[in-house]
Amino acid sequence: MLDSKKINNSIIRLEMGDITDKEVEAFVFYAQSDLKLGSGFGNAIAMRGGLSISKELEQIGSIKVGEAVVTVAGKLKAQYIVHANGPKFQENDTESKLKETILNSLKAAEEKGIKQMAFPAMGAGFYGIPLPVCADIMIDTIKGYLEGKTNLNEVIICLLDNREYEPFKAKLETI
Repeated sequence: MLDSKKINNSIIRLEMGDITDKEVEAFVFYAQSDLKLGSGFGNAIAMRGGLSISKELEQIGSIKVGEAVVTVAGKLKAQYIVHANGPKFQENDTESKLKETILNSLKAAEEKGIKQMAFPAMGAGFYGIPLPVCADIMIDTIKGYLEGKTNLNEVIICLLDNREYEPFKAKLETI
């Protein structure tokens, strides 16, 4: 399945699959404030990526909600990981915090010279942000960013399954 939209000189594209196994320049990981690689995708990153990622995260220490930092991706197919600390389950002002997290992820990637990056459905899994809300905020925020001056060529939203894919596809068709 493939859906995409051109925004100025950039593309927003939807894909399905495991974001940690994508051949992209960088992908975004929905990180904890302490930047520890725990369960789920964090465990996949730690196991498949090797120690270099955790060592770099230890040097950084921690980040606040809304912030994003870039590290190497170790032995993964990507070159970089953007670790973004987004809002947690039923946190106050979730939508604006999610938008800030996405913008800061895009900016952090761009500051590193990254031209292609992939996002998961930010906060829609463990942190309970409803998929339609997640899709609206992510696509509107990414579109708005790409309408400005940017060197990003491609922003991929990598979704796990049809349940995640459908709300993003529906939203992408409206822009």
